[in-house]
Amino acid sequence: MTTFKVVVHTDWTVGTIDRHIYGHFAEHLGRCIYEGLWVGEDSSIPNTKGIRNDVLEALRKLNIPNLRWPGGCFADEYHWKDGVGPRELRKRMVNTHWGGVVENNHFGTHEFFQLCELLDTEPYICGNVGSGTVQEMSEWVEYMTFGGESPMANWRKENGREQPWKLKYFGVGNENWGCGGNMHPEYYADLYRNYQTYVRQYGDNRIYKVAGGANIDDYRWTEVLMRKAGHLMDGLSLHYYTIPGRWEEKKSALEFDEQVWAETMAKAFHMDELITRHSTIMDQYDPEKRVGLIIDEWGTWFLTEPGTNPGFLFQQNTMRDALVAAIHLHVFHKHCSRVHMANLAQMVNVLQAVILTEGEQMLLTPTYHVLEMFKVHQDADALAIHGSFGEYEGFGKKMPQVTVSASVKDGVISVSLANLDPNHAAEMNVELRGSSSGYTVSGSLLAADDIHAHNTFDQPNRVAQQSLDGAQWADGILSVKLPPASVAVVGLTPNV
Repeated sequence: MTTFKVVVHTDWTVGTIDRHIYGHFAEHLGRCIYEGLWVGEDSSIPNTKGIRNDVLEALRKLNIPNLRWPGGCFADEYHWKDGVGPRELRKRMVNTHWGGVVENNHFGTHEFFQLCELLDTEPYICGNVGSGTVQEMSEWVEYMTFGGESPMANWRKENGREQPWKLKYFGVGNENWGCGGNMHPEYYADLYRNYQTYVRQYGDNRIYKVAGGANIDDYRWTEVLMRKAGHLMDGLSLHYYTIPGRWEEKKSALEFDEQVWAETMAKAFHMDELITRHSTIMDQYDPEKRVGLIIDEWGTWFLTEPGTNPGFLFQQNTMRDALVAAIHLHVFHKHCSRVHMANLAQMVNVLQAVILTEGEQMLLTPTYHVLEMFKVHQDADALAIHGSFGEYEGFGKKMPQVTVSASVKDGVISVSLANLDPNHAAEMNVELRGSSSGYTVSGSLLAADDIHAHNTFDQPNRVAQQSLDGAQWADGILSVKLPPASVAVVGLTPNV
C-alpha cells in the first residue's frame, strides 16, 4: 500500500463553498417528474399532496439547496400557462424532446413550488426562449412573484395561491446553442438582453438571472456573452457530461472494463480545465467575479438500460458514478470563487440519478451516498491543500490516484477523499498545519468489492455508507486508509 502525504492549511481559506454547488435538476424527462417525484394525490403510493413520501424523505437528508426545473431541453418547449389551474382542465402536450410521450401537465408551477417548500429548497426556474415569447416569460415572473393586483397575480390567487412565492434563481433559456434554438452566440446575446429586461424585480423579491452559457469547450460563446451581456447577468451556465468513448459508441452503465473506467475518470477531471478556461475569459470582463459560473447540468451519460425507452435516459448507477461525483465536487470546491452553483443531472430515474424508483419501490444510488457524505462542505470555508496525491495510470490515461478536499465550518474540519485506482489501496497521512488543537475523529466510507457494484430493488443496500474504521489522529497527523475505488469523508472536531 502506497502512503501519500498531504498538508491541509487550517489557517488558510481559499473561499466559501457555496451550498448551491450541491443543487439538483428535475426535468420533464422519462420517469423523473411523473412516477419519480409526482404520483398524484389519488395514488396508492403514500404521498403528500401528490409527491411521493419515500422520495421526499430521502431527498430531505441531502440538504438540497436548489432545484432546477422544468428543463433542460424541455424548458424551451414548455408553456407555463398550460400547467396551472384545475388539473382536469389542463392541456395535454407531447414531449417531443424526450420519448414523444403525452403529458397531462398535472405537475406545473404550483406543484413545483410545493415540492420546493416540502424540501426546503430554493426554486430555480428555467424560462422558454427557444419557442416562447418575451411576454410569456414576463407574465410567468409576474404570476410567481408579484404581490399586488395585476392580471397574472389575480390569476394566481384564483388558482389557490394568495401570496406570491419567493423566487431567487431564473434561467433565461437553456442550451440555446442546441435544443434551445440552434442560435449563434451573437443572436442569443441580443435575445438575452431583450428577454432579461422583462424578468422584473417585484417588491422585495430579487431574481438572480442566469444566462444560457456554453456547451463544453465553446469558449467563443462565453467570450461573446460576457462581452455583449455580462453586465446584465448574475450567472452564466456551463454544461458538461462525462461520456467515455464517442457519443455514438456509448455503452450501458454496467458495461465497462478498467480501460473505460480510466477514461471515465479522466473525462470527469476535464471539468477542471473547462472551468479554468471559461473562468479566465470571464475574468477579462468581470475581474471581481460578480458573475457566477453556473454548472447547471453535470454528470455521467451512458446508454440507457436494455429494455427501457431510449428517450427516457434511465441508467444504473455504480461505484464508477460515485467516483465521478466526488471528482466533480472537489473540482467545484477548488473553483468556489467563480462557481456559485451546480446541478447534478438528474434527481430521479434519469442519467446520474440519486434515486431510482419502480412502482412502489425506491432505492438510493452510490451517487446519493456521496452527496450525503459531502453535505458537510455546504457553506463551509475551503482550506488550502498541497501534497502528494500519487498517480493512477490506466491505458494511457494519467491522473492523481487520490483527490482531496477540505473545509471548515463551526470549528469542525471536514476532509473528503477519493481513491480512483480500482486495484490499489492508498494510505493518506494528512497534516493539519496551522492548528495546535487535538481532534476527535469520525468518518464514513463508500466502497465495494467490485467497481461495477450497484444497488437493485432486490439488493438495495449493496453499496451503502459504512463507518470508516482505522482513521486515527496522532501528533498532528490524520491517518486514513482508502480501499481501491472508494470515497471517504473524515470529520475532525476540536477537543475542548
